[in-house]
Amino acid sequence: MKYTRRNFLKLGGSAVLGAVMLPQFLQAHAPNSQEGIAAILSNFGVDKSDLQKVITAALEKGGDYADLFFENSFYNSLTLMDGAVNRASSSIDFGMGVRVLKGDQTGYAYVEDINLENMLKAARTASAIASGNTRKLSLSVNEKKFPAYYSAKNDWRDITIPQKAPYLQKLNDAIFKADTRVVKASVFLSDSTSIIMFYNSEGTFYTDYRPMVVLGANCTMEQEGKRESGAANRAYRHGFEFMTDDVVNLLAKESVDLTSKMFEAVKPDGGEIPVVMGAGGSGILLHEAIGHAFEADFNRKNISIFSDKLNKKVCDEHISVVDDGTIVNNRGAVSIDDEGAEGQKTYIVKDGILTSYLHDRISAKHYGVAPTGNGRRESFRNMPIPRMRVTYMENGNVSEQDIISSVKKGIYVKQFTNGQVNIGAGDFTFFVKLGYLIEDGKLTQPIKDINIIGNGPKALADITMVANNLELDNGGWTCGKDGQSCPVTQGMPSALVKKLTVGGK
Repeated sequence: MKYTRRNFLKLGGSAVLGAVMLPQFLQAHAPNSQEGIAAILSNFGVDKSDLQKVITAALEKGGDYADLFFENSFYNSLTLMDGAVNRASSSIDFGMGVRVLKGDQTGYAYVEDINLENMLKAARTASAIASGNTRKLSLSVNEKKFPAYYSAKNDWRDITIPQKAPYLQKLNDAIFKADTRVVKASVFLSDSTSIIMFYNSEGTFYTDYRPMVVLGANCTMEQEGKRESGAANRAYRHGFEFMTDDVVNLLAKESVDLTSKMFEAVKPDGGEIPVVMGAGGSGILLHEAIGHAFEADFNRKNISIFSDKLNKKVCDEHISVVDDGTIVNNRGAVSIDDEGAEGQKTYIVKDGILTSYLHDRISAKHYGVAPTGNGRRESFRNMPIPRMRVTYMENGNVSEQDIISSVKKGIYVKQFTNGQVNIGAGDFTFFVKLGYLIEDGKLTQPIKDINIIGNGPKALADITMVANNLELDNGGWTCGKDGQSCPVTQGMPSALVKKLTVGGK
């Protein structure tokens, strides 16, 4: 399971005639309004009777369930290097996927050229997962309403390069202005807008409008012949209104401050020592070491180390861990997931007890519970699987300073670049970009470029103190699983893990 912080941009795909007019229309009509629904049906070139015909074909061999996932996504990227905007790209991805379930088996097919004939072929291909008699169906189309946790006041499809470019130039200039040691900077902006339409054999029909933006900067500084680099970015489900001078100044300061500290940083001695996980970015611990192991497909298949831990104590009673799709405009927010379950706040761990896995439709049926809104997919080319959204630990009852003061010799970590976990054993490794030594209860020498190695269940059980300073890391985190990538967010308050292996000198 790989987890990296990177620019959210998917290139390639095929264009659809007239598609570029849809976002402008949806500014005046919500996607799940009657007008918006009619526009989206028309945009995909289908009507409701076509949906019913395709579902009927998908179940003609006796499948238990079928759904259709339509997607029309628009992607743009813009890059500034050497003081000038010198790279831009745009693409449109368009198509639909058909999924058929028979027991816990899945048949899946997709088409990039949407017409009734192609959709029927895809449906019959997916239906091959089943072998039986044609089901008699009485299909309806029930439009599902749901809370919207994101929106775009200014749709990205209406924004031109000349409107975007000045913000990249401002960010570049602010980086150079912040410190005379800056010798190079690069700035990137990526935005996307996805229009989703869904229909299943239970009659559930919905549409969703999903904006996304990532703005980031990389800074290189030179001091006494030595060069260091640092980066910062922000990612949200927002429209062009996200681009402000405030976010520009914030990213310039963060990237320069991080790079400046790297000149002072050293590699510490390695070994097993106490580790204070700093608020915000240390949420990677929850995502990699713990979160993946709570995804229900791994537990249903008895792969996860937590497969037999449901409703059992897994950590200190003061710890609660949440996966939440309802945080407004957050990168990991999910108003409705990719198989019709509404976004919701799910307690994975409550007061130290493992209370829920993260479910899609298949795992929810297996465990006899309701889906948790975690059925997500990268695109119409992929079937949904259980995926995290916004994963964080709730506040504890001490201050960060209380935690640091309790450590005689250890390290404090805050900035991470990636991580990896073995779901079966629960073993993980993180790469720490920047942190600090803790000596006699105080932060002292900056440290950099080290690995932290541990075991997820053990690390969770070894958290002995949790601070009251919860932060979300709103960077452009993207999670990879089973060959699919999804946008996510993670965070936590500062916490003390009494012992982890640090790969230093």
